[in-house]
Amino acid sequence: MRFAFASSATLAFAVGLVSPAAAQPAEIASASADASADRSAPSAAGDFEERLVLDTGRAPLPPPDPDRTTFSLQGEYQLRYRAMTDLRLRAPPLSDPGATTLGQHQYIAHWLRLSPRLHLADKASIVAQIDVVRGLIAGDTTRHVEQVRDARAELSWYEVHPRHLYLEVPSSVGVFRVGQQGAHWGMGLLVNDGERATLFGDPERGSLMERVLFAATPMGRSGPLLVTVAADLVFEDSAADLLGNDVEGQDEGEGDRALQAVISALWRARRGEIGAYGALRRQTRERRAKTSLAQFTETLTAAVLDVAGKFDAPVPGGGAHVYGELEAAAIFGSTSFVPSGPTPPSGPGAQRAPVAVRSIGGAATLGAVHVAGRGPRPADRFGRVVTEIEAGYASGDDDPRDGVARRFTFDPSHNVGLLLFDHVLAWKTARAATIAERELFAASPEPGIRWLPSKGGVFGAAYVNPRMLVRPARWLDLKAGAVIAETTADLVDPYGPGRAGGGLSTYDGGDRRRHDLGVELDIGVDARIAMGRLVTIQLGTEAGAFFPGGAFDDAAGAELPDQYLLTLKLGVIH
Repeated sequence: MRFAFASSATLAFAVGLVSPAAAQPAEIASASADASADRSAPSAAGDFEERLVLDTGRAPLPPPDPDRTTFSLQGEYQLRYRAMTDLRLRAPPLSDPGATTLGQHQYIAHWLRLSPRLHLADKASIVAQIDVVRGLIAGDTTRHVEQVRDARAELSWYEVHPRHLYLEVPSSVGVFRVGQQGAHWGMGLLVNDGERATLFGDPERGSLMERVLFAATPMGRSGPLLVTVAADLVFEDSAADLLGNDVEGQDEGEGDRALQAVISALWRARRGEIGAYGALRRQTRERRAKTSLAQFTETLTAAVLDVAGKFDAPVPGGGAHVYGELEAAAIFGSTSFVPSGPTPPSGPGAQRAPVAVRSIGGAATLGAVHVAGRGPRPADRFGRVVTEIEAGYASGDDDPRDGVARRFTFDPSHNVGLLLFDHVLAWKTARAATIAERELFAASPEPGIRWLPSKGGVFGAAYVNPRMLVRPARWLDLKAGAVIAETTADLVDPYGPGRAGGGLSTYDGGDRRRHDLGVELDIGVDARIAMGRLVTIQLGTEAGAFFPGGAFDDAAGAELPDQYLLTLKLGVIH
């Protein structure tokens, strides 16, 4: 039996009103086709590799041995210290009118993730993953934002989160998987496994599916076409929680029952790939009033169509590559998971008629990398200078009561900067949902409150995100980026102070017609220090400054103060 240590991460995906999941094309391809068809596998000298752009120092997964049973254990421990400006938020008017900020200035958090794999020769594999400990170790806790998962509202360093446990069986016609697993598609706007490195920030915990999946290459083992079909019961993602543990105060049994069917097709070539993805999702959750017998069912029925692709090409003369990727998605259907939708005739707490879902979003990245280093192996090369720009769009909803849900939300693990989306808007939407749940609808639950928090995902906004990375040495990254954004529709809080009078305002109570979100500047340093063949130490720091636009002015016209954030990072990966 052989033992190996490397590293791994997690899975995550969320999308406004629906969180479908697809197969991980690269991973399935490596099991169902020759390694040469897998663009994530080691390439020949001179070819483009994704590690030239972002290098985490993680070792590749050990392949199965065709002649014997092997076992590998990959793991990583990550520790974060974060200090930030105390963010201004709308105060709960009844329970704590003095709580005008988030209440958090600094904290220390960590997670330990283990990923064992048992390969029964090349006949089958058992794959598992668990966060043995995860949570807030020390520091300030947040207040009145508990309507989101991972609210950091209490110190709890010892949480345990089982993540994966599935059986994978390859065959001459494809790969079969069954068990609890996750997925990734395209740039990760809708379906994100949380394992892809991002220039700034950390991936979220991710999503888990009870899944049956089959992936095949109809044109032969090394053919360009990969087709995947899957059937899921969602265990946990940012849009559903089977056990009902996603927000504070949920009664036992108030969990989601989310079923979905997924199909995707991916055409792969040496210099790029393009594919289409479709999903149908049906989700329900039973809700009960706390002071009466009134109850109703929140429902969602939606279809998703997503197109994604990427390419790379050498620059004439050698020594550099250009690359790019894009993803565009549309969601159609109906739902009663809508904040402040049309009020039913029988009053709050009764069954609400579904509204239409019509939302779209997408993003594209274009970049170039100058390659340094020489040697016979691809690993001898590294990206010396990386420049890229990402632009994205997510539709917004300026009137939650008009019978059409238009808000599109990116997966939280698709990080865009450090502050605007991951911090400022994430906590403002969480505070709005918490006030609504605890005070406005304490006696009779309002449909869709859980769907209001963005959880750090881009929503209702268009942005430009230029980024640059310089490596003076293979192990050292110097990075910088900027985010310039504005809303794609009026930014409104469905439960804001003007709601009772029929008016809508922003999350700060200001003029909803102000669309300028502001400008963010980010810098950072990352280092990877190899300690022999088994261990790599990761050291780093990231800092961001956010200069808010008029969309964050309050009712009196006062501007939101500039926001600052500093992160110190320590990681140990095997």
